[in-house]
Amino acid sequence: MHLRATLVTTMLAALAAAPAHASPPTEAPGPFAWDASARLRYEHVDDAGFARDAQATTLRLRGGVRWTPGPSLSAYLEGEAVLAADDAYNSGANGRTAYPALIDPESAELNQVWLRWRGTGKEVTAGRQRVEFDNHRWIGNVGWRQNEQTFDAVQAQWQPAEALTLRYAWLDRVHRIGSDRALDLLARERDLDGHALAAAWSAGRHRVAAYWYAIDDRDLAAASTRTLGLRYALAPGADARPFGATFEWARQGEHAANPRRFSHAYWLVEPAVATRFATVRAGWEHLGGDGTHALQTPLATLHAFNGWADRFTATPAAGLDDRYLHATGRLGRQRAQGPLDWTVAWHDYRADVGGARYGREWNASLSVPFGPRWRALAKLADYRADRYARDVTKAWLQLEWTPRAK
Repeated sequence: MHLRATLVTTMLAALAAAPAHASPPTEAPGPFAWDASARLRYEHVDDAGFARDAQATTLRLRGGVRWTPGPSLSAYLEGEAVLAADDAYNSGANGRTAYPALIDPESAELNQVWLRWRGTGKEVTAGRQRVEFDNHRWIGNVGWRQNEQTFDAVQAQWQPAEALTLRYAWLDRVHRIGSDRALDLLARERDLDGHALAAAWSAGRHRVAAYWYAIDDRDLAAASTRTLGLRYALAPGADARPFGATFEWARQGEHAANPRRFSHAYWLVEPAVATRFATVRAGWEHLGGDGTHALQTPLATLHAFNGWADRFTATPAAGLDDRYLHATGRLGRQRAQGPLDWTVAWHDYRADVGGARYGREWNASLSVPFGPRWRALAKLADYRADRYARDVTKAWLQLEWTPRAK
């Protein structure tokens, strides 16, 4: 433990000593380019279900190299390591079950390795990679956690017209945020036979997307689902047309060897208005359930939905209605280092079946840039339970460094 703490402290000191506005090394001639990033985070979890609070100070280091032998072909290799200064939390890999779960385990992994061909309006990528569809509600990379989610997959994209984009992905395996060291083997990775197909049409502030996701989970048959949906978004603008809205509908049923038979509805209604000071959204997201089973989105970037306290990463059997207000804005637009971004949100959670109140939640964050490569973040989530789970308060302090890609 002392060795890890010393290592994290040494790396933090090295980052702090680096000049914030230093120019990156001059790129050497040739087809190679590199990129890197570092993210230091302190997280505190006060969960009423545990006698002890969880505290974790973790450092994520990520670096990659890109090879471009020609105008149409490129390859990428990226490694990722997560270091922890202490064990006062349950990482899912350290066996510290007396503490609340905080899934940022120490790990060192090959995060991405892929080969890409790109032509006029066409692109195909094969290998281990990020797979992100639309707003990540169904398939995403879980970028909030220190060890992100990637897929062994083949992705293809075709843009037959300027306003139309078609995408297809075949998913062979998902490498989950629990890392290769997770004690639960299903939290490490899953063997899949997944097909994701999406079409999007954009014109000005309007965007329409249709999608079909058929996921055969060969390690957990009960997680195999088929989802068909349609999404429309009108982006708000702080001008003569400040109003916007998002509407989405989907239907999810069983797929492949799933032993259950079900059909659950999903919908989202989210009007929005943009002003000089903030963009405010009022939303109602519905994930259907029947009391014994509910719609699930296990491959999504779940932290971005239904509150930052992560109480609903698995939808309760009675389903979930999330009614919320969400406001974002910027302060100090004239700051030389860039404006401060803030977010405040409030959620009211209820069951789909029976309408029981699950609880309420407040979220707030403030992001502060320090030049083009440094950014600090303070973030808070407070969930107050009624009839689901227990009260929990989570707080984060984070410092991130991302140099220019080379």
